[in-house]
Amino acid sequence: MNRINIITLGTKNIVRSHAFFKSLGFDTSIRGTEANPDIIFFKNEGTRIALYPIEELAKDVNQDHPPEIANGFSGITLAYNAKSKEEVDQIIKRAELAGAVIQKHPQATDWGGYGGYFTDLDGYYWEIAYGELWEFDHNNMLVIEDEDY
Repeated sequence: MNRINIITLGTKNIVRSHAFFKSLGFDTSIRGTEANPDIIFFKNEGTRIALYPIEELAKDVNQDHPPEIANGFSGITLAYNAKSKEEVDQIIKRAELAGAVIQKHPQATDWGGYGGYFTDLDGYYWEIAYGELWEFDHNNMLVIEDEDY
């Protein structure tokens, strides 16, 4: 097992979350109807993202004993690797205009890059970051060599 195909985000209001991510430029595919979607898949490059009602996701994990739905920081962040500082600034601003809460305004990082964080409408933390030495492959994915770390 050496890949992740889909990251599913449980959402409190799938229609509202869908509008938020569309405003950030994500292309999506809806199962169900626009007004009452069952699940929404992002047609993004790399690992796919899906939106799914959080109560249904908890039941999918365990029908008889669904996990507790918690608020706050879960210890997981989602990251978008930008290709310039300007792109970081643009995305953070678009997210804020769409209703995101800026957790850390874009700034120089201790590792020599530039980035910031926002939380989306369901409280998931998104890092938007840029590194001057980053390279991307033909699939637009960040290249990480063993010697980089």
